[in-house]
Amino acid sequence: MDFYEEYQSKLTTAENAVKVVKSGDWVDYGWCLGTPVVLDKALAARYNELTDVKLRGGVVMHPLEIAKVPDAPTHFTWNSWHMSGIERKMISLGMAYYSPMRYSELPRFYRENLDPVDVAMIQVAPMDEHGYFNFGPSASHITAMCEKAKTIIVEVNQNMPRCLGGFNEGIHINKVDMVVEGPNDPIDATGAEAPATEIDKAVAKLIVEEIPNGACLQLGIGGMPNAVGSMIVDSDLKDLGVHTEMYVDAFVKIAKAGKINGSKKNIDYGRQTYAFGSGSKEMYEYMNNNPALMSAPVDYTNDVRTVAALDNFISINNVIDVDLYGQVNAESAGIKQISGAGGQLDFVMGAYLSHGGKSFICCSSTFTNKKGETISRILPTLKNGSIVTDTRCNIQWLVTEYGKVNLKGLSTWQRAEAIISVAHPKFRDQLIKAAESQNIWRQSNKI
Repeated sequence: MDFYEEYQSKLTTAENAVKVVKSGDWVDYGWCLGTPVVLDKALAARYNELTDVKLRGGVVMHPLEIAKVPDAPTHFTWNSWHMSGIERKMISLGMAYYSPMRYSELPRFYRENLDPVDVAMIQVAPMDEHGYFNFGPSASHITAMCEKAKTIIVEVNQNMPRCLGGFNEGIHINKVDMVVEGPNDPIDATGAEAPATEIDKAVAKLIVEEIPNGACLQLGIGGMPNAVGSMIVDSDLKDLGVHTEMYVDAFVKIAKAGKINGSKKNIDYGRQTYAFGSGSKEMYEYMNNNPALMSAPVDYTNDVRTVAALDNFISINNVIDVDLYGQVNAESAGIKQISGAGGQLDFVMGAYLSHGGKSFICCSSTFTNKKGETISRILPTLKNGSIVTDTRCNIQWLVTEYGKVNLKGLSTWQRAEAIISVAHPKFRDQLIKAAESQNIWRQSNKI
């Protein structure tokens, strides 16, 4: 049987495919752009027949149909590897929960630690002439997920970009149990980026002046990393490389400006390496069949040893808040889950281990809450219930619009002084009093 014949023999409808799901099953959806659409809708349509179906996925970019059914928590429970805004709303329905992880360990979770995957459902690119379905910009952990799945269903979308890689970027027809052809809806894309604020630009300037020619970049998502990208476009930097968890639009801009060629990368020479991507339609078009990019599993991209092997590695990530000890919270507001740990700690540690590498944690010094009040992001201690994403031992550079400080090697009183020096001036006296009461302030300190 040739690949096309095998494809036809496994081709079925979404309604028929989801009949394999039973009450109590663990059903795993693809990640981010790999989240199924018609299979999700067909599964939701069976809600009256099902109870206690437990699903896993993450970075969901469109509302899930399983969350719209009556009494959804009785029928479906969503377990997220990384929360999006859509998934945060599912928490309020009582049907969604976060699964803590270091993202680099996720493939190993599947292979060694998790309950069996009864059914895997993944949105993929069309099968190629060699019988492979490409995972698009979502290699991540999907191969490991499929290794443990009893039944694998792929949902084909003609609009999914075909993302080339080194390994684990797709699955062969002979490992697939059922094929469903979707309606070929446009792939989920982010809207236009919000323009960088003056604070974003101030922080970006402080970071960009620390980046050498030939550096290898990792950018997190958000306004500040994007501002860094825009500033790099207009800089004199050259011969840059990319090795990142998430591929974002900023990399496309930098590459099209001729700043990226990967010529100084110790490994994956000339390639922009990433675990998954989410961005604009322009970004997906750039990623499609582009041999300059390398889609790879997250236990490779985020492994501290891989990151450390790349000279002059520059890691840039946003945070929610940080305390006077240097503890970083990048994922919750108190007990309210906002996103997830992701790979931030992996890159913070890997960048510091890199020869010439630097890790930057950046944030605005304040934010305005719903009441219109100005709140400091630099706190005496993290709020009760807040998650320590990066421990005080791991943080290197902390950057706000008021400056940058390197906290490595500093004692508690030294780092309290340094951290307060980049806080908003309005809050510095309060923070000094807090540091005094916490016994991490010397009377000789002057800000």
